[in-house]
Amino acid sequence: METRLQVGIISSTHGIRGEVKVFPTTDDANRFKNLKKVYLNTGKEQIPCEVQHVKFFKQFVIVKFKGIDNINDIEMYKGSSLLVDREDAVPLEEDEYYIADMLGMEVYTEDGEKLGILKDVIETGANDVYVIASEKYGEVLVPAIKQCILDVDMEQGRMEIHLLDGLI
Repeated sequence: METRLQVGIISSTHGIRGEVKVFPTTDDANRFKNLKKVYLNTGKEQIPCEVQHVKFFKQFVIVKFKGIDNINDIEMYKGSSLLVDREDAVPLEEDEYYIADMLGMEVYTEDGEKLGILKDVIETGANDVYVIASEKYGEVLVPAIKQCILDVDMEQGRMEIHLLDGLI
């Protein structure tokens, strides 16, 4: 289980005073209002950063980190992920899961046949779509709706689904 979860990706700098445009990868971008600490994931290291202030612009969150006051100090982090500690993550509602925890789950049909492994989750707006890598069928896209997702067992790392006609 991941100890840190991604909440956004730095897409570009914003102005010359060290602010960055962040594309939120969380369900609710307003969660940035309450963020105090994040980790800049460079791929080689995770640098702790204190959030000084946030504001919103179109689909982006503009973030200013304490101690970074110049465009030159932040420009190298374009494309980096912003992570939060799991205990600082937004609490989940019933039947909600962190995507990072779901990836790699074994997926079975309601008949007990192993379909494949959950490889990705596409967030479409209306409902998520689960991307399942199947040896038998290739890539299978399954909508994350109650008619299709019968059971998710996080402890066992297993999902049971009903395949609607036309999905394969």
